[in-house]
Amino acid sequence: MTWAERTLDALLDRAGTTEAAVAPRWPLFADPRTGDWTTTARGSWTGGFWAGLLGLRAALSGDPADRAAASGRTAALAPWIGADTAARGMIFWYGTAFAETELRQSATEALLAAYDPVLGVVPWGAAFGGPRDLARVDSLPGLVPLLGGSGAPGLRAMRGHLDRHLDLLTRGGRPVPAWRVAPDGGWVPHPEPPAGWSRTVPWLTLALADADRLAPGRAHETLSRLTASRPDGPPDTSATAIHAAGLLKLAGTHENARLRDQAARMLRGLVTDHVRDGRLLDGCYDLHRGLATRHELVWGDFFLALGLAMLTGAIDPFTC
Repeated sequence: MTWAERTLDALLDRAGTTEAAVAPRWPLFADPRTGDWTTTARGSWTGGFWAGLLGLRAALSGDPADRAAASGRTAALAPWIGADTAARGMIFWYGTAFAETELRQSATEALLAAYDPVLGVVPWGAAFGGPRDLARVDSLPGLVPLLGGSGAPGLRAMRGHLDRHLDLLTRGGRPVPAWRVAPDGGWVPHPEPPAGWSRTVPWLTLALADADRLAPGRAHETLSRLTASRPDGPPDTSATAIHAAGLLKLAGTHENARLRDQAARMLRGLVTDHVRDGRLLDGCYDLHRGLATRHELVWGDFFLALGLAMLTGAIDPFTC
């Protein structure tokens, strides 16, 4: 068994233990020393990653009990269909990746209905507080493949949403991850998340990989312009895991061994330096608020497991 297979097994074992400990609540981040989870009642914007991790576990184990647990978590995402947030993209793309459910279609229809052709985006929304009319880079993952794979109207909305974000992210030097609509109808930087955010380029990489498969375009050119920008603060292992997953998807589209090798090195570094007992440590939830800055994060575990599953050939890179 390879290092990647051993780590994937440990991550999925940890997921099973966590589900037994926290259900019906949803894990968010865990204390790096004790492993105890801080949980939420409804899953917040991360619920799809937990449902997706349990779905991956069930797909690889084939165990009926694992399938039942994953199916139950996916079904529990249903109330988010009507939430006013573009984060429904990541919730439902990843949360339904290993499930047979109509939720994905319902979420896609809701996102398409929320697309604002004047702004050129599905607005970030008001579900988590703050201004509604924001363009945020973390609205891209999940939303891009949901809209882009739903026929001509969805593909047009996806292109509009992605192009608006690319225009904003590539203005000037350092990418600014969030922009708000000004009174004159233009766009101005928004302070949250701040410039230098660790997940700006990783989220964009993931979205560009999905977009490049649906409508080949500017993935390599855009990423080459942005990857030189280094994030602020300590390392965020969740950002590295997201980035590696995106690179593996790009490598699969273009049969690019260099990208695959780069992703493999990133994953190996995470496993060697930051994984303990099936837990990806040293993830940073929110540096500027001092919230869970060196912790196990539910999306960090998910993307590390996803990347390892793609690297080992356990799943196709475009399963999710």
